[in-house]
Amino acid sequence: MKKHFLFYALSALLSGNLFAQCVEPSQSDMQLPGNIPGYKLVWSDEFNHEGKLDSKIWSYEHGFVRNNELQWYQEDNAYCTGGVLRIEGRRESIKNPNYIEGSTEWKTKREYANYSASSVTTAGTHSWLYGRFEIRAKIPAVKGAWPAIWTLGLNKEWPLNGEVDLMEFYRINDVPSILANVAWGTNIRWTAKWDGSNKPLSHFTDNDTDWANKFHIWRMDWDKDFIRLYLDDELLNEIDLSQTINPDGFNPFHQPQYLLLNLAIGGNGGDPSQTKFPLIYEIDYVRVYKPV
Repeated sequence: MKKHFLFYALSALLSGNLFAQCVEPSQSDMQLPGNIPGYKLVWSDEFNHEGKLDSKIWSYEHGFVRNNELQWYQEDNAYCTGGVLRIEGRRESIKNPNYIEGSTEWKTKREYANYSASSVTTAGTHSWLYGRFEIRAKIPAVKGAWPAIWTLGLNKEWPLNGEVDLMEFYRINDVPSILANVAWGTNIRWTAKWDGSNKPLSHFTDNDTDWANKFHIWRMDWDKDFIRLYLDDELLNEIDLSQTINPDGFNPFHQPQYLLLNLAIGGNGGDPSQTKFPLIYEIDYVRVYKPV
């Protein structure tokens, strides 16, 4: 038994995975990325500095953006500290500069936003075609929170450009759920076809009552044939890319995609009025590998 343990420990050490297994689940991983057999690291952001995000990599969404959500997106709610990117959802009053009295349009009818958060993206700086994507994160699994890790294709408007949701947390029929989805285009503008998977949060917390206080690894393995989405090595969804073709014949998952990390409030996340704030969403690292 000891020989077997030493053999596997040595193998893990040589592959760079032993140390990763020893990281405290509730703490950030300050070590350099380990090696993954069969893959080469081509890009990462470890967030191992204090202060603002690197503006050569990340930009910010601003204001009311999508889905009739409650939060006002702003830069101040995203910053690096203690080896993580910390995105805060706050309950605060922010005047809407786009307010129009009497408007019925959701972005302009509210004089004030009552919540703030951040959404950051690599749009315009970094995008990737195929590979393994790993994001280690700790999510606020509470009512009102809608954190996400997702990608969008460079060309065409949504959903013809293709969307991959490596992670979404929100409520389905008021049941807290973890989702792993992809979307592409239909004949109706701004209407997507979805290949989605969701599991109730209890699927994870029944095995670990402290699950929400720990970091977890969301992973996408993407090649020309399939997208496979994992959470802590559990396969959540497998998408056959021969089926993800827009009506015009364009397959959006055969083009580069860029990354978004955001914390929405309200919408599918549910009513946040009785939830304790701030909401804290922490991303420990983003790593992109290519096969060798």
